[in-house]
Amino acid sequence: MNILLSGDAAATTDAAMQAGGISGTILTIVIYAVIIGAMYFFLFRPQKKEQKKIAAMIASLETGDCVLTTSGFIGIVIDINDDTVIVEFGNNKNCRIPMEKSAISRVEKAGEA
Repeated sequence: MNILLSGDAAATTDAAMQAGGISGTILTIVIYAVIIGAMYFFLFRPQKKEQKKIAAMIASLETGDCVLTTSGFIGIVIDINDDTVIVEFGNNKNCRIPMEKSAISRVEKAGEA
């Protein structure tokens, strides 16, 4: 195509093609940025909110609270240590099991039930 055009027109066409390549590259970068931003707001941000909520729930744990464990057992918290709790299960009050705080999935305060 450069053969048919004069010298000035050929230079203008080459400059336009280079500008089109640059704008295409910028458009590609913007599209990737939008996709990464959408992934952050739809995947990572809600997960962090849920982790903060669970950490706050475990931090507010007190003796006498009714807890549901991740394995599905319901019991009463008897004692709290740094990273473990002792939970009492059953009606006979003889089944006391130490477990990690991370094994607690739900807490009901003693006055709420």
